[in-house]
Parts: sequence; structure tokens; C-alpha cells
Amino acid sequence: YKNVNSAKSTAAAIKRDVLKNWDKYLLEFEKNITANGAEVLWAENETEATAYIRKILTENEARLLVKSKSMTTEEIELNETAKSLGVESVETDLGEFIVQVAGEKPYHIVTPAMHKSKKDIAVLFNEKFNTPADSTPEELTDYVRGVLRKKYTAAEVGVTGANFLIADTGGISVTENEGNGIMSTAFPKVHIVIAGIEKIIPKMSQLGIFYPLLAAHGTGQQITAYNSIFTSPRKSGEADGPEKMYVILLDNGRTTIFADDEARESLACIRCGACLNGCPVYKTIGGYTYDSTYSGPIGSVITPFLKGFKDYSHLSFASSLCGRCNEVCPVRIPLTDILLANRRKAVEQGLRPKAEKWVMKGY
Repeated sequence: YKNVNSAKSTAAAIKRDVLKNWDKYLLEFEKNITANGAEVLWAENETEATAYIRKILTENEARLLVKSKSMTTEEIELNETAKSLGVESVETDLGEFIVQVAGEKPYHIVTPAMHKSKKDIAVLFNEKFNTPADSTPEELTDYVRGVLRKKYTAAEVGVTGANFLIADTGGISVTENEGNGIMSTAFPKVHIVIAGIEKIIPKMSQLGIFYPLLAAHGTGQQITAYNSIFTSPRKSGEADGPEKMYVILLDNGRTTIFADDEARESLACIRCGACLNGCPVYKTIGGYTYDSTYSGPIGSVITPFLKGFKDYSHLSFASSLCGRCNEVCPVRIPLTDILLANRRKAVEQGLRPKAEKWVMKGY
């Protein structure tokens, strides 16, 4: 593509095509990956997804699982589910590992520990692992690498999300920069994929447009270091990989968004984090203020649908409507339009403070 604008327009058109033919592409994906030996499980909500995970962990007598970075697993609180079964769940992305050790949630959907300085992390690791308090980032990373190598080879289960579900090949595309996603799937006997149903794209050939857009808008790279596509569990003659592969396709409110004509386009999101990085409100108040899995403009748009307008409609008011999020979005989601529509819905449902109504009347 000659420029980023034409690339954005193409990606946006593909994702709109997905929304017009969502059921068709999902069923095509299920057919193709099932034919390759994976088992597809449809989860309407967090409760169903959790029940599947409990069953898989119990049946496979899991004691340890390694987990690649995934916001959908944060959404359904997979670590808590594992803990309740006596299964140790280890985050293998360095940023996720840091916040897990600190007993915190991810601060940002792409860079989970961006709120911590080098010194903060050195002090944390000194308290938890007795590493030297003046350790450099390189030394701390090397320490974590040593810890995780043992976890990868001991784990019965590896868990990943999916950046893209590829319909025509039945593939799971996972993008990461540390190699931990590959390691989490190479050694364990069981691979569990937990993916939102909006992650579907029609063709493998379209990854050529999405990979650079995701990398450039997410981390400023031309392309992410590791891009893996999983299409099946281990086949005969293959040296590594899981013996079993489960793909949990998660709705959890996504079809509620789809049913809303004004909010539907937010399902085109590829979770690059560009709208968070560009948002003056997010940069001022930080990720934890949103108190939700998805923060920033996209979180303010979708969270009221995922978790209820009663408790989360206020997020749609956490915007100056400057339009920066619209400018940077690689799939051209009209975020400010949807934020305004959400605000109107909150007012219509009587969810705004009464004082606000009188102030506006007086004005």
C-alpha cells in the first residue's frame, strides 16, 4: 500500500465485511479447525467459558498452566479460576508477569506494566525474589527468563488468546514480541485458546494488511517479532506441540454490541491500543481509573455493553470528544460518535445524576 490511509481503508472494509457475514465466517473457521483435530467450544458468557476451563483443567489433571498475554483471559478472570482449582497460573509475558507478581491488573491492553519504572520493578523483584535491589532491566529480564524456562517444560496446559481467527484456514494467529507465546504452546500437552468472536477475519492472505497495522499502531514496529499461526494440535511425525487443542469462542456481550446499530462498528477493533496512546484523558487519569478490562476510548465504548450501562455508562463521559482516537484508529471506528450515542442512552435510561438534569435546564 502506498500510504497508511489506504491500508486503513482496506482493513476497515474487511472488518465491515466480517460484521455483515459474521456467522458465516465463524462457522467456516469452526469447520476448518475442527477438521484438523481441534475442539471448538462456544461460550455465551464468562460462566460458560469458566465451566469449560474447569472441565479441561480437571480432566487433564493440570497443576501448572503457562499463559501468554491475553485480554480475553483477563476478561473472564482465568487466573482466579485456575487458583480455585489449585492450579498455578503463570503469566509469561514480561509485563503481565510483573503485574501478576505485584498483585495488580494490566494497566494498558498492549503494555501491561507501563505504569512501573525500572526502579519500581527492581524493588518489587527484590521483595519477592530477593534479586539485588539495584538490578538493571537486562538482569531482571534474564532472571525472569530463567524462571519461565522451568515453568514451560513443567506445565500441563498452555493458554493463549488470538489476535486473529482465520476463517479460510481455520488458524489462530498470535502476535507477540518475546517468544513466550511460542514457548507456551510448544511444551504443554494441552493448548487452550480463548478468543473473542469478533477476532475473525475471512482469509489468511489478509494478515499481510493487519500485521503491519497492528504492529505500527500498537508498538511502533514495522512488524511484531513473533507472528505464529496455529491450525491444529500436534500431528504424527511432529516433534513438539500440544496433543490436544481447545478453542473457546467467547461472546460475553459481543452480540449485544452487534445488536446495537450505533455501537456495532466497535467490534472491528483489533486491540492495538492506539486510541489509548492518543487519548488525552487516558494519559491524564491512567488505566486503573477505568476499573475495567478494556480502558481508554475503546473501553469506554464497549464496557457499558459488556458489563451493563447501570454501572459503566459513566465511562462514555470520560472523553473530551477531541477526536484523536478517530484519527489514529487503524480500522476507522467512529469512537466519538459511539461515545455520544452511549451518553444519550445513559440519559434515556435515567442513569445520570438528577442534579445534572437541573444544571443543564438552568443553563
